Amino acid sequence: MKTLAESIKTYKAQIAKGDIQVAYRGLMQYMMDLRVHFSKKYPDHFVSGSVYQGYMDFSYFAFIPDVLKQKKLKIAIILNHDPLQFEVWLVGVNKQVQAKYWKLIKTKPSSKYRMPANTKDFISIIEHTVVETPNFDELDALTAKIEKGVFAFIEDVLTYLGKE
Repeated sequence: MKTLAESIKTYKAQIAKGDIQVAYRGLMQYMMDLRVHFSKKYPDHFVSGSVYQGYMDFSYFAFIPDVLKQKKLKIAIILNHDPLQFEVWLVGVNKQVQAKYWKLIKTKPSSKYRMPANTKDFISIIEHTVVETPNFDELDALTAKIEKGVFAFIEDVLTYLGKE
């Protein structure tokens, strides 16, 4: 494993090329635009006021339909920087809510979604990749794919939860 000093040398060399700044700025702008899209198109649902940019690991914003808000759950629309894909996660508003729903959903396993091994070390209850290989040259189509994936995920979550 490299030392921090060695990693910083690599970082500086990559930054000097300029591509990382352009790409990161473009990714963050797209995430902000995606957040605005959800906010404008779905004014009856809560959309977080900003995008959490993260540490180049993942960036996200919250999207909370009323039916999930009542259960103290939210949807996180995620840009996972490595492997550079879009995901949607079901998240609790706190660890107690997260543990409750993780246990409930764990009793109804599905190969369609990933579940973290536990709720102590992870912030999601379940996760799903909605766009594995995003085409950043076709942003409208990308937005449509993400939106479709988010709502399919929400439908499945509501089915999992049933009348709970």
